[in-house]
Amino acid sequence: MDYLELFLESIRTLTLNKMRTGLAVLGIIIGIGSVIALISLGQGSQKSVENQIQSLGANLLTVIPGGQSTGAVRGAAGGGTTLTLDDAKAILTSNTIKNVKAVSPEFSRRSQVTAGRKNSNTQIIGVYPEYAQIRKVTLASGIFITARDVEALSKVAVLGPQAAVDLFGDGVDPIGQNIRINGQMLRVVGVSVAKGGSGFQNQDDMIFVPLSTAQKQLFGASNVTTIAVEAKSQDAMLEAQNEVGYLLLERHKLNDPATADFSIFSQNDILNTANQVTGVFTTLLSGIAAISLLVGGIGIMNIMLVTVTERTREIGLRKALGAKKKVIITQFLTESILLTLIGGCIGMILGVLLSFVISQFMNLPFTISFSAIVLAVSVSGGIGVLFGWYPARKAANLQPIEALRYE
Repeated sequence: MDYLELFLESIRTLTLNKMRTGLAVLGIIIGIGSVIALISLGQGSQKSVENQIQSLGANLLTVIPGGQSTGAVRGAAGGGTTLTLDDAKAILTSNTIKNVKAVSPEFSRRSQVTAGRKNSNTQIIGVYPEYAQIRKVTLASGIFITARDVEALSKVAVLGPQAAVDLFGDGVDPIGQNIRINGQMLRVVGVSVAKGGSGFQNQDDMIFVPLSTAQKQLFGASNVTTIAVEAKSQDAMLEAQNEVGYLLLERHKLNDPATADFSIFSQNDILNTANQVTGVFTTLLSGIAAISLLVGGIGIMNIMLVTVTERTREIGLRKALGAKKKVIITQFLTESILLTLIGGCIGMILGVLLSFVISQFMNLPFTISFSAIVLAVSVSGGIGVLFGWYPARKAANLQPIEALRYE
């Protein structure tokens, strides 16, 4: 059996009816392109979430009021005002804490902010200078909150880039301008660099003020809403998490970890949860795209069945001249596989282009999985075999005399 001759004959047969061949290939193109584009969209979304979480700080532990999971320390439900500034200071100074590098107490609350005739509902965060180090905040202009600002209850503020645009407009330098929060006038001393993000906790739509100013002058609170803790290294995060948990249990006079009135989340916990969500999202999208591949395969099988019917006399003549079943099956399978592989290659190119366009439009990282491309093209070839086998077998089983009599 001359495989090269079979291959060339298959190409000649497919080019005889270009419209039919094009329609058969189109289903595979759409299916493969959809799979690659949607997997890329899911992976790009996952990468975007990872980047945003990583931008919050390295080796980060977050302590919040209320009981949840705290590594070796597990807690039940607790109040919302159980953390204090003294708790944060104790974490930094305690002799039992060996794996903590820096601590940042924070008080956070949303509030209406005005600047002239403009206003915005924005997240106000009272911070210490260490916040910039732990949370990886860099400044585009001006200075950040200083220790002197905290000690003196200074009425100063550092704006996130989105907050600066909302309050002062695009292209306007807000340094030295005044904003009003809860009746208090604050002077803008800095603007942070954009981190990217959206939604209720947009990292660019925040205003940083001294912690003492937020607690005593803006909101009249004595507690802190969050304590950010930076571990000394990635490997030390679990030890730091347990050290902080047991110290706070002792300070809050709680003997049973199950009654803890605080929770400690590591950056890895948040990242793993986000990856699970985006992983399910990617799988769902891939499943939807796979349906179009199945439909494309069924379309190819229908085309091949029609081809068998049209070429019945040709098949009968070839069998009468001595062509074996194996030759007939191989030729029809070759045609089917050629259709799917051509469609797969075109669909691969289309999927990559779609992925790039979508990533640019949605401001997501452009991510292409090589394994997804290999899998998609391999699946297209498999579809050619799977859905081409029945028509090929039907053609090979035709009796020569009956096939020659076929009208």
